[in-house]
Amino acid sequence: ALPLPQGFGCLKHASQISSESKLDPIRGAPQLLHVSPSWKGISAQHAPQRPKSLETMSPQTRQRAGYIPRIKVFITVEFRYLADMTHSQTLIDPKALAQHRLRFDPERGAFLHQDAVDEAKDRLALVNKEFTAPAIVTGFPAFWESAFPIYTVVKDHDALSLEVQAHDLVIHAMSLHASNDPLGQLIQCQRALKPDGLFLGVFLGGRTLFELRQAFAQAEIETTGGMSPRVMPMSDIKDVGALMQRAGFALPVADSVTYPVSYHSSVDLMKDVRAMGEANAQHARLKTFSRRSTFAAVKRIYAQEFTMQNKRVSATFELIWLTGWSPSADQPKALRPGSASVRLADALGSKENPL
Repeated sequence: ALPLPQGFGCLKHASQISSESKLDPIRGAPQLLHVSPSWKGISAQHAPQRPKSLETMSPQTRQRAGYIPRIKVFITVEFRYLADMTHSQTLIDPKALAQHRLRFDPERGAFLHQDAVDEAKDRLALVNKEFTAPAIVTGFPAFWESAFPIYTVVKDHDALSLEVQAHDLVIHAMSLHASNDPLGQLIQCQRALKPDGLFLGVFLGGRTLFELRQAFAQAEIETTGGMSPRVMPMSDIKDVGALMQRAGFALPVADSVTYPVSYHSSVDLMKDVRAMGEANAQHARLKTFSRRSTFAAVKRIYAQEFTMQNKRVSATFELIWLTGWSPSADQPKALRPGSASVRLADALGSKENPL
């Protein structure tokens, strides 16, 4: 093993350049992204004279004669702004997502949408407020427009077609999990709300199809020796609550509903996922035909791990619900800790027992 030449000291200077660079007002400071050493050949160096027979000497003879081989190393250092990396490395392929949604079958793949519609109506009925300018953001406009005919329905493009402070209710329906910028979607919905307007969001959660994800991972390891992303990644409920606060919503609440579903086999499950318009649309998805042995292994592993007592296989769908309000001066606000003027025991008329 050869010692690293002194040229590798530039790595330290590269990191220093990154940390001391002037902040860009939008993109921040450039970050050290990639360092690639390239070996350009070997040359010989000797202090006295260079003999003519140097090229014919063996490495041992050269070393005894005092000739030191020098390795020339050229370092390529690449800097890139993190903001540029974020926008250039998107997770979801919009073209593939649009093609999958064209396969949406209301008769076979709309059962989750129908449950979401019923749940949304129940939740809105509990709100003591009449909404006069409601809007819906969704990737399935035809279905949701039929369920809420008087609502303004817009598609879930990166830039939403919603005017600022034009609506007192915005529902983001079954699309947030397929967005490359969920925080941006929430911020645009918050800006579209009037003061004290209500936001209601519903989308697929992280426990959705965990059985299919696990079966595909094991099957690909068996048949190909590797793994590829097969099921769309989805957020956990712990993460989306923080997004609501970052988007500027007041009184944010996040909860989830789990739907256990049974199928004859994993093949029927995958057909339903296709009919839902929720097939894999990741940029990193496998873009070639999969082996028959892989699907056979998926079916076998799924049956081994997730067969129920009635000989059917189970599948899990999770819907995460988000509720938040546009900030308003007349909304209830929490008091500062320690500012209470009445003891809780006195208010309840009970005796306080010290610990």
